[in-house]
Amino acid sequence: MKDLVWIFVSTLLINNFVLAYFLGMCPFLGVTQRLDTAFRLGMATSFVMLVTALCVWFLNSFVLEHAPYLRLISFIVVIASMVQFIEMVIKKSSPVLFRALGIYLPLITTNCAVLAVAIFATKKGFGLVEGLVYALGSGLGFTLAMVLMAGLRQETELAPVPRLIRGTAMSLIIASILSMAFMGFSGLFTAT
Repeated sequence: MKDLVWIFVSTLLINNFVLAYFLGMCPFLGVTQRLDTAFRLGMATSFVMLVTALCVWFLNSFVLEHAPYLRLISFIVVIASMVQFIEMVIKKSSPVLFRALGIYLPLITTNCAVLAVAIFATKKGFGLVEGLVYALGSGLGFTLAMVLMAGLRQETELAPVPRLIRGTAMSLIIASILSMAFMGFSGLFTAT
């Protein structure tokens, strides 16, 4: 149980895919203008990560045991299929959200954070439960980073920010400060 907590906290805070590994930067910088859109895309990405972890465990355990050279292409096919499924569900259930996410919803397919969950879980030799906890922590960490960035960007729209650093420059400054803040979590579990 302690290992599962460590895996979860590690991927949520310490080894956050966006703020520590800089994976998934395209949606992190592109979809974080509004808090609700950032949260929903983060949750959709988390769902894709969970399903990917489940499929990766199945593929590694039963299909790719003797064909490791097919892992990467198999992971990409699973991720693309899941994103297409989620895109159809969102389009049917919430057309407004579908339009708000725009091009960024199909970009989950090429989101390197989702592919990193599959590759890292495989390289670390995680079983089913560990892989799902790893994916859940990664997805919630991704969502946390997206929500923090969106909230801070919305706050800066109301603040008297100098014209020189408005827009992209301000977004990159916020991202770097968030990254440095999350680096402070790196000593979280060293005492135990």
